[in-house]
Amino acid sequence: MSDSEAVALEGVSKRYGAAEVVREVDLRLGAGESLALLGHNGAGKTTLIKVMLGLTRPSAGDVRICGRHPWERGFSALRARIGYLPENVVFHDTMTGRELLTFYARLKGRSVAVVPELLERVGLGAAMDRRVRAYSKGMRQRLGLAQALLGEPVLLLLDEPTTGLDPVLKRQFYELVAERQRQGTSVLLSSHALSEVEARTDRIAIMRRGRLVACGTLVELRRAAGCPTRIRVRAAPSAVEELMTTAAGVGEARLVAPGSVEFACRNGTKMDLLRRVSALGELVEDIEIVPPSLEDIYDRFSEEAAPQ
Repeated sequence: MSDSEAVALEGVSKRYGAAEVVREVDLRLGAGESLALLGHNGAGKTTLIKVMLGLTRPSAGDVRICGRHPWERGFSALRARIGYLPENVVFHDTMTGRELLTFYARLKGRSVAVVPELLERVGLGAAMDRRVRAYSKGMRQRLGLAQALLGEPVLLLLDEPTTGLDPVLKRQFYELVAERQRQGTSVLLSSHALSEVEARTDRIAIMRRGRLVACGTLVELRRAAGCPTRIRVRAAPSAVEELMTTAAGVGEARLVAPGSVEFACRNGTKMDLLRRVSALGELVEDIEIVPPSLEDIYDRFSEEAAPQ
């Protein structure tokens, strides 16, 4: 394990009584890297985050955060530089946003002078002196992000962080996280929102029933999953039969609308199909290439990991 790695897990398992909720997980997160942790409810994602925080000890395996064990003496100083946003944010309702963030700043040993600026950055500037009981779910979520960002964290652990945020606030949230990442912060983001994280993380890890069933870049996972690239071709209605004949044997074809054919290409047949379709010249009106989405990949690995 390298000290430059923000997270290094080796053979980590966690058991509660007879239930093994995390099973032999190997996972690494480099400095300044972002990783999306995906999985169904009960897959073990939140338990894994709690292990990283030192809130629970693994039943087996090794855990290092920035080269140190979360349960070792003196880890509290490093923990102060870890930002954590839980899935369900709970705050003291009688405090104002400013008071609450000031409280957390003092807990982390940080200057309270940053509080107003940080609340402005998460869109709570106008509401910082309102009591938290008057905050909507989305506002509480943004307050939670503000406390996670306190103290320029070296590691951010975010569990379903965009719950309750509208599209504009989600974009602003990811911009703030990307800014921290550019400054060297490592980010682990657990989410069910596959379309959100698809283009916003360096690597993707997929858990199923406590096991890590896939981990890699989106390109690597597409290759490993073997999901087809779909090519949708629109042609003159009179040319559809010729189109399907021309592409026979290259990709599975189906008529999706009058004059529109969709091909499912596997195993490197995409370029051959495109050459054949392009050879039809003016008979072809449009070509759309649709690579496998993260949802397609997730479904494939989930199917493979399901019990027989």
